[in-house]
Amino acid sequence: MTQPRRRARRTSKPNRGVALQAARQVLLDLPKVVEGRSYGLPSFLLNGHFLARFRDEDTVLVLQLATIGEREVLMELDPGAFFYTEHYRNYPAVLVRLTEVAAPLLTDVVTESWRQVSALPPRRPRKRAKRGGKGRLTRA
Repeated sequence: MTQPRRRARRTSKPNRGVALQAARQVLLDLPKVVEGRSYGLPSFLLNGHFLARFRDEDTVLVLQLATIGEREVLMELDPGAFFYTEHYRNYPAVLVRLTEVAAPLLTDVVTESWRQVSALPPRRPRKRAKRGGKGRLTRA
């Protein structure tokens, strides 16, 4: 008597990895998010506040969070996708490896970040620097 064949059990691992353009589109699809500059680097801004930017040759997304505790939760949830460097130790931000994060999770995390940043009052416009005598910059 032959034994019935067992079906191979598939361990379904969620599809991983988000292309740069797809991550960019997730950010730009949110209301009032614009591309701008933060600390001289290309960034995504919401009402003048930093929301996100790409780094490490556009393989990592730096994302603003409400608290450092949120970062800890994300790192426990998916340590392959979420991490931080010493530079961000005391700053409520998380770094996201685009090749490791599942697209639905990235969308959820970016949307939650957007909710937190959108609750902040809009930034006041900075005064432009004027040229002073002898080529020096002075604040207006």
